[in-house]
Amino acid sequence: MTVVLGLDIGTTSTIGILVGLPDRILATATRPVTLSSPHAGWAEEDPAEWWANVRAIVTELLNESGIQASEVKAVGATGMLPAVVLLDREGNVLRPSIQQSDGRCGAEVAELRREWNEPDFLKRAGNGINQQLVTAKLRWIERHEPEVFSRIATVFGSYDYINYRLTGSRAMEQNWALEAGFVDISAGLVDEDLIRLAHVRPDVLPPKRASHEIMGFIDARGSIETGLAAGTPVVGGAADMIASALGAGVIDAGDVLLKFGGAVDILTATDLVKPDPRLFLDYHLVPGLFMPNGCMSTGGSALNWFVETFAGGEREAARAAGRSLHQHLDVLASTKPAGADGLTMLPYLLGEKTPIHDPAARGVIEGLTLSHDIGHLWRALLEAYAYAIRHHIEVLVDMGHHLRRFLVSDGGSQSTVWMQIVADVLNAPVQRLSGHPGSCIGAAWTAAIGVGLENDWRGVTRFVTFSEVLQPQAENVASYGEGYLHYRDLYERLAPRWRAGS
Repeated sequence: MTVVLGLDIGTTSTIGILVGLPDRILATATRPVTLSSPHAGWAEEDPAEWWANVRAIVTELLNESGIQASEVKAVGATGMLPAVVLLDREGNVLRPSIQQSDGRCGAEVAELRREWNEPDFLKRAGNGINQQLVTAKLRWIERHEPEVFSRIATVFGSYDYINYRLTGSRAMEQNWALEAGFVDISAGLVDEDLIRLAHVRPDVLPPKRASHEIMGFIDARGSIETGLAAGTPVVGGAADMIASALGAGVIDAGDVLLKFGGAVDILTATDLVKPDPRLFLDYHLVPGLFMPNGCMSTGGSALNWFVETFAGGEREAARAAGRSLHQHLDVLASTKPAGADGLTMLPYLLGEKTPIHDPAARGVIEGLTLSHDIGHLWRALLEAYAYAIRHHIEVLVDMGHHLRRFLVSDGGSQSTVWMQIVADVLNAPVQRLSGHPGSCIGAAWTAAIGVGLENDWRGVTRFVTFSEVLQPQAENVASYGEGYLHYRDLYERLAPRWRAGS
């Protein structure tokens, strides 16, 4: 059997999958990841934890499947984008990663906007000047951690780091480089003018690789630490949301994937380059296509935070009913009406990325009374993310994209209550996927393409089937239309106060 390995270095978990080509999932494994927010707006993780997870996951996958390491013919990794990992000359990690959802660098973003006209930057780099840029994060480190900044020898991303630990080779995958702000979108090349904006030497950026390009081979140390065979090829990798979209079959114009992972992503495919400062622009994994997309700072990470912070009192009731706390809260929320009896939340717990790009934004609970309970709060939180998705969809339509089908994937899509709310808020059917293992399947397929084991990008859809369609409930559509307008207005009224205090 021909086997490929996919790894997903996610915000809330590390996931691995062994795929037997052409269409068998042999084993999956997962380990949790700790997201740290030591200060308001900060989001950091420990790359050593990712690597420890990978080592444990590979061992579990091989043991569970009975596959020998020599049978694994290629490895592909995906992960959150664009996390910032810094190495010194010896390859040591200099500090915790700064995650893509981190909102600490508002002053540096404002500084960049003063230095470079944003429409010109957008035309050159394909993305606007916002807190997502690695350039802004590097300037923050220069200003606040000069000793760390002076020792930087390599800057790259989460799955780039895992590739380095596997192979000993340093490279940056093309979508990390693009969203980081270092690529001239028209030329497709790393641009030294853009690098200079980050105040770093050009040589701290390793070579740019296409997602399916072989970037190295597992070396002796990588083999010893993981149990994988030395010499196994490793491809450049993939942004997690792009890999997930490929796995869902989002290749044709008009298809939209709503990805409910640690963050919420909204993605569509196109062959046209239409940079817009409200959203991000990435390369599709299929050469020649692009993937305009939005990514919120939070999603499942905020739901997990809510459960840990507020739902402890429901633990016994959930256990008695044989449910997880998330499932128990869904049951409570399902008994509440659309609009949560006047309760509205803004889910900006780490500031917000698309489409408002406001690192000063904050989470809000508005309209809270003594008549509300935890079921209302949970429903309002689910509704907040549905409203944010609708905002993204309006932006995509405004950009000229004709959207015809909404697919949902990843862990949050298993919540029927949440997906029904999304269908009602969008006033559109939501197509659930069955068997979609997340971004790791896209990573595995990219590896198979990269080493020539497969040649059809659409072949990845063999692993995913369509499940039920959730239709919008007419009785909720009008209520959510009003709720959405209130959600948008609430942010607009509070934003000036946040910015004045930032």
